[in-house]
Amino acid sequence: QVQLVESGGGLVQAGGSLRLSCAASGRTFSAYNMGWFRQAPGKEREFVAVISNSDVSTAYVDSLKGRFTISRDNAKNTVYLQMNSLKPEDTATYYCAAALKYLPSSSADFESWGRGTQVTVSS
Repeated sequence: QVQLVESGGGLVQAGGSLRLSCAASGRTFSAYNMGWFRQAPGKEREFVAVISNSDVSTAYVDSLKGRFTISRDNAKNTVYLQMNSLKPEDTATYYCAAALKYLPSSSADFESWGRGTQVTVSS
């Protein structure tokens, strides 16, 4: 498995931006499809975005298309989530995850998880 550590969370005003990073170590990073999920208090964990191991293909939850962008740098073993035009409802703990399956969106298909980074958007 691959070990994952998220960073970049924090407190931001509505309309602002944040870029989350997820650094991977362990097994070959470039073999994994990488995803971002989020979980707000009292809610289930939800899929945000995923990027293929080759950095060619991406997929997003429909509600976030156009505001969030996932990318990766295989040379740095890092995946990113650029979040723009943030809203209070984006407040959540954001998790990155690794999967061998191609572009999964179900949390059950991801083998490794980070511990999360908190994003708080104030109104």
